[in-house]
Amino acid sequence: MEPARVGPRIVIVGGGAGGLELATRLGNKLGRRKRAEIVLIDRSLTHLWKPLLHEVAAGTLDSHIDRLDYLAQARWHHFQFRIGRMEGVDRTRREVILSALPDEEGRELIPRRSVGYEILVLAVGSVSNDYGIPGVREHCNDLDCWEEAARFHRLFLYNFLRAQHQPESLGPGQLNVAIIGAGATGVELAAELHHAARQLVTFGLDRIRPDRDMRLILIEAAQRVLPALPERLVRAVEGELQRIGVDVLKGKRVLQVTAEGVHLEGGRFVPAHLKVWAAGIKAPDFLKDLDGLETNRIHQLVVHQTLETTRDENIYALGDCSSCPQPASGTTVPPRAQAAHQQAYTLARSLCRRIEGKPPVSYVYRDYGSLVSLSRYTTVGSLMGNLTGDIMIEGRLARLVYRFLYRLHQLSLHGFLHTFTSILSDSLTRRRSHRLKLH
Repeated sequence: MEPARVGPRIVIVGGGAGGLELATRLGNKLGRRKRAEIVLIDRSLTHLWKPLLHEVAAGTLDSHIDRLDYLAQARWHHFQFRIGRMEGVDRTRREVILSALPDEEGRELIPRRSVGYEILVLAVGSVSNDYGIPGVREHCNDLDCWEEAARFHRLFLYNFLRAQHQPESLGPGQLNVAIIGAGATGVELAAELHHAARQLVTFGLDRIRPDRDMRLILIEAAQRVLPALPERLVRAVEGELQRIGVDVLKGKRVLQVTAEGVHLEGGRFVPAHLKVWAAGIKAPDFLKDLDGLETNRIHQLVVHQTLETTRDENIYALGDCSSCPQPASGTTVPPRAQAAHQQAYTLARSLCRRIEGKPPVSYVYRDYGSLVSLSRYTTVGSLMGNLTGDIMIEGRLARLVYRFLYRLHQLSLHGFLHTFTSILSDSLTRRRSHRLKLH
């Protein structure tokens, strides 16, 4: 039986950074005072900040410490949580349609159902875009969610265990990892895997010499890594990748992926047992033609600056699944974590104002710069602001700023006291334990 209704029901689908921050803010502002009923829907029971997924994949982050339970967050912050995977929406009846949820054995755990709404916010994020290239879906690993990152880590670890104990010599590309796409995810993953491989050797896998037996290959179709970032930042990153021995192949378009490796334009073949696809994103396929809502070529919902969809004033979208205009530049908001954070803050204000009968707030994207962490080796980035202009930072200072971004996400979800105690706890835990996950 559903709880008694209080005020309008605001349903948020997607518990990523933007969706969870929005649900928390609205729960604290509206749910707590019974001015609205806030419902968050996600396909998982736990949340992990997506920029940490490359560390989960490498095994350099214990995600069991950093994952957040939606049910607990809902209880603490006055909203409801329902597990489910969205498959569609009925705009006439104002219902979100959720697929049947199976258990681990494939049996139906929760039947197909619908959830009514007065206001609907879609924050379902993005998934990898394979551009129709043959073999990508069959042979590449994605890092779109915690489950995929954890699966890749197991495969990476199994590869080393197999190589340590097999009687025959290593096969071609057996320990190689090809990462397709040299954006932030690909670059950071390459550095983390380089560090993880050397750590594994210290735990007894002494038959393997990573410098001799393993290649990390970063493949990029553009003429440089991190195509969207400033040139001076790119030079610093490329120099560090070269120093630690990551092979960077620029201007190389992928034609096909097979179990044995990656076929590139011009006839070149890169042997690699493990492949990661990090070359592009799109919104989930179910958003295309979602009961008549307007979408673009990568299935993002087209929204006004108020984040309201162009064809329904009761449906909003934020984060990677939305295409929001920036009139000043004539472009759209880039799919970045800082954009989702800003949009969640803006939309929380707008929805509170809507309940009070006031006009919405328009969202204007503010770029505060970019940071790229190359594992324990270095961190580089540029910070942008009205007072500082555009400045480049690197080394320990950049690493501190990089960690601070995650703490800001925690602060928006938990408040100051919880975040402060979390920092102290993390510091003590990491001093007592090794840095590599070995299972």
